[in-house]
Amino acid sequence: MIALFIALILSLILTPYVAALMRSAGITGRDIHKPEKPEVPEMGGIAIALTVGVVGCLWGRYLLPFLLLAFVGVVDDLTALKQSHKVVLSILASIPAAFFNVGHTINLFGHVLNLGVLYPLFAVLFITGSANLVNMLAGFNGLEVGTSAVALAVLSVITTGTAREIALVGLGASLGFLWWNRYPAKVFPGDTGTLSLGALMGIVGLVGKVEVYAAMLLIPHFLDFVIKAAGVRFGVRKRGKTEVLPDGTLKAPPYPSFLGFIMKRVKVKEPQLVAIVWAIEAFIGLLVLVLSQSL
Repeated sequence: MIALFIALILSLILTPYVAALMRSAGITGRDIHKPEKPEVPEMGGIAIALTVGVVGCLWGRYLLPFLLLAFVGVVDDLTALKQSHKVVLSILASIPAAFFNVGHTINLFGHVLNLGVLYPLFAVLFITGSANLVNMLAGFNGLEVGTSAVALAVLSVITTGTAREIALVGLGASLGFLWWNRYPAKVFPGDTGTLSLGALMGIVGLVGKVEVYAAMLLIPHFLDFVIKAAGVRFGVRKRGKTEVLPDGTLKAPPYPSFLGFIMKRVKVKEPQLVAIVWAIEAFIGLLVLVLSQSL
């Protein structure tokens, strides 16, 4: 628990410092879900990467994919990588996970599945997938960091040893950053933050041997991916963004998405939309806690 509080304090301090550096460097983005569309510093996820890297330095070999994916995020934030390039770089950054000494089995709700020589490949793809899924379900103040904080909190409860320590450090870093990223956001995490937090969830899942539960915590992110992919598959290629109506409520974008599904059924403003997704993540987290204790 000490590591959690150290990470929390360090993140609270580093985040506004990094935000100020990004603003002075002109690395900002428009907060498009507000009528006035203010400029907000980007790449704040550097503060998360620094916090986890410093506080979690004792677990360096496990954190290497996290740090490498944070670097991929920096490159993406600065150059706007093509999606295919981002995926390839994510795979390369996840390769160190193939050498984690965590065994080759997966616990499927009480049943042990031995992947044998295929486990290293599974580990690489698991971290790549978790990083990119978190990166996709994003774009609203506090959304991606808040859901990651919920997931890491749950993972810290159902794991032990090194995995729990990594989850607690990630939780502290997320909560410290969330203080500045919550509505109205003073800083954005950028892909630097989303890719690295997703990678951290995957790492905890692998090291703590709770891969299935870590995957469950990514259900909202996976649903968003499936809905968007289905839209493209069936010819839905409309371009556009979520609109903000004069009263501050959100109008769903013209393409299918998990968040758009919520917007079409509930009249929400940005903080309410984020709160709904947090609540969904918390419900899944509660289900994970129940299953992990009963099986």
